[in-house]
Amino acid sequence: MSMGSYWFKGDYMAKCPKCGKEVSTPKKTWKMAGRADKSGKKTELTIGLFEHCGKTFRAATGKRKI
Repeated sequence: MSMGSYWFKGDYMAKCPKCGKEVSTPKKTWKMAGRADKSGKKTELTIGLFEHCGKTFRAATGKRKI
């Protein structure tokens, strides 16, 4: 899902798939629950919708066990 995303000094940065420049502010975010692992805990993903160079793309902005 993530086409190039990373954390930089506490802020989330996503990479534009068209030009490779870092984009830090998502247009929209939402949470999604994943499947349970062997211990029964689910992973909650926070996904961000980013826009740059006229292209809209998604990247995971956070991940935690619930």
